[in-house]
Amino acid sequence: MVVLSSLQICRAFALSHISSTELIQNAKEYDGKIVLYKGEIIGEVMKRGDFAWVNLHDGEAAIGVWLPYSLTQDIGYAASYKSRGDIFEVTGTFNRACLEHSGDLDIHAKAFKKLESGRSVPESIDLDKKRNALILLGVLLLVWILKILLRR
Repeated sequence: MVVLSSLQICRAFALSHISSTELIQNAKEYDGKIVLYKGEIIGEVMKRGDFAWVNLHDGEAAIGVWLPYSLTQDIGYAASYKSRGDIFEVTGTFNRACLEHSGDLDIHAKAFKKLESGRSVPESIDLDKKRNALILLGVLLLVWILKILLRR
């Protein structure tokens, strides 16, 4: 019979989100351990056979996540100038220097869950900039006309 302490039970069943800064600064401590990480999808989903790379940005830094391609089907938006990315939570094994991926720091996903949907971000025009551009265009036309008139 195996008896688990309450600390072991808490670690097994109550993982809390860890930041990218914490992972990067304490990479040796977390190497090979199961972590819970949350972030916004940035960039493209990079398919590699039956697997894919996804980058999650938590507001501090981005971490690459290696996962089965089938788990990427829920991704609707990746962050860009025109959209806010979906927010996902990944549970997986953290690798400080992954032997499978040429020594990259990454997380190999065991679970990948969508927490929030992204959305398109409408592009807005700054009215002050538009007004200033029109004023400068008017001044340029006036100078051009004066130059033509003074040549005659």
